[in-house]
Amino acid sequence: MAKIDFTQTLQKQYSDLYSTMEIRLDKLAIVENNVNKILDAKSRYEKAAEFSSIPWYFVGIIHSMEAGQNFSRHIHNGDPLTQRTTHVPSGRPSAGNPPFTWEESAMDALKYHNLDKVDDWSLPRILYEFERYNGWGYRLYHPHVYSPYLWSASNHYKSGKYIADGTWSETAVSQQIGAVVLLRRLVERKEIPTFYTLATEKKTFFTYSTKPQPRGEDLQRFLNTFDGITLLVDGVTGKMTSKAVKKLFGNYLPNTPE
Repeated sequence: MAKIDFTQTLQKQYSDLYSTMEIRLDKLAIVENNVNKILDAKSRYEKAAEFSSIPWYFVGIIHSMEAGQNFSRHIHNGDPLTQRTTHVPSGRPSAGNPPFTWEESAMDALKYHNLDKVDDWSLPRILYEFERYNGWGYRLYHPHVYSPYLWSASNHYKSGKYIADGTWSETAVSQQIGAVVLLRRLVERKEIPTFYTLATEKKTFFTYSTKPQPRGEDLQRFLNTFDGITLLVDGVTGKMTSKAVKKLFGNYLPNTPE
């Protein structure tokens, strides 16, 4: 497959898409569950990446995308650790003998994709490496669809996906949570540093506030769909809204007073 270069044009596209991305509220519960699992395994992701400058959360997100955060699977492609990979890339790890530990396999996958040689972990480069890890098929052959590997569960993706190697469906919809959605939620929850883009200051995330907030009413309507939650839909993401978020997802909104 042809290589896509990390050009300035591509970097700007990634930054613009990130800045205008909105997480779909109907997917928020699944997003939160995935993010919680990534955080629970942070120490394992740190260990797998300690030989390099690769951020732990990049490893965690790739593990979520490729293996559903299952530690009995290769993060190359989700094949079982009891044998070398059989799907693309096949025959990994090439050294050692199965069964492999998850850490052995993870380090092999990161090296196989030359991620240990990356020294720029800015936002555009992270998104580039996500897409490169999965492959350039969407960008090369179906450029009207932003890769669901990155954007599924956001406003940037509706339908269109590969349902098997080389088999395209225009109507199929990815049920995965996209890598960038997971990255963004980690930022919103202040688990990792904010990535600044030219439009960052224009983007508002859900935080505790005693005043009406952008999309605050959307959040409250979404929360009201759950049993036991009845909020006034006024856009004020204050005490009651934050308590409802805590009840559902285990964490208060950022900036909620202790």
